[in-house]
Amino acid sequence: MGILRLDARERVPESLRGAIIALGNFDGFHLGHQAVVGEALDWARAEGRPAIVATFDPHPVRFFAPQVPPFRLTTLGQRLELFGSAGADAMLVFHFDAQLAATTAEQFIELLTGPLGAAGVVTGEDFTFGKGRAGSVELLKTLGAEKGLSARAVGPVSDGGEVVSSSRIREALKEGDCATATHLLTRPFAIRGPVLHGAKLGRSIGYPTANLELGSYLRPRYGIYAVTGVLPGGQVLHGAANLGVRPSFDPPVELLEPYFFDWSGDLYGQEIEVALIHHLRDEAKFDSLEELTAQIERDCEQAKGLLAR
Repeated sequence: MGILRLDARERVPESLRGAIIALGNFDGFHLGHQAVVGEALDWARAEGRPAIVATFDPHPVRFFAPQVPPFRLTTLGQRLELFGSAGADAMLVFHFDAQLAATTAEQFIELLTGPLGAAGVVTGEDFTFGKGRAGSVELLKTLGAEKGLSARAVGPVSDGGEVVSSSRIREALKEGDCATATHLLTRPFAIRGPVLHGAKLGRSIGYPTANLELGSYLRPRYGIYAVTGVLPGGQVLHGAANLGVRPSFDPPVELLEPYFFDWSGDLYGQEIEVALIHHLRDEAKFDSLEELTAQIERDCEQAKGLLAR
């Protein structure tokens, strides 16, 4: 479902003023994030107001600590679709730069009520904002009330006795535990991007792959995965993929390389999405192409069995 994408540096259109805004990073849009957004949607519907989900891009961590390894669970494009599917009218993007980092908590609240025209905001209980993270949910409620802005906070969501968090999902993916990540996200972790021209090594051994760069995504555990792929027209395919640096080939290049079963066609330059369903094994170096090809055949058979369930 297509929804509007708004830039927080611009005034919100009149038709979307008076909205209830769900405010957070919402990177994974996991069970906890869905609870915050769900509260905003219910509130908006009850009062006949628009519902907007706000997110930050780049992530504030990327601004303050640019050296940290990639950790994103979704792209902006994926979030736009997820928020739309949840029922939001628009996604509001706060571009995190030096100017936003220097914005005080008080100025941020004025931004919400003035140019962004919010009537209410919903955050997680631990949400902080403004320069030096000086703004809290309490400040949002007290100072917001003075400016006509209502605020609500949603507590953490627990699963299996632990709080659902993006860090829990990242740890699961780093361990190759797709089942836990899928459960907490309520969908498989999926990498989206344009298909690149590669070295055509897979084609030469009868397993042509669609090559995707990992970009700003978290690096899950390297290895072979059973995957599903969604093509531009919406067609869903089953496959097996190598995620990593292909130790049997030189030079090592970090890629996600899905091979889709019973399918052939040209995907170069087209954007596809590949979901990680099961981690089959770690990457390994093979002494010969024959050994590698035999192992790929076994991987494909295992992936077919798992995906058929």
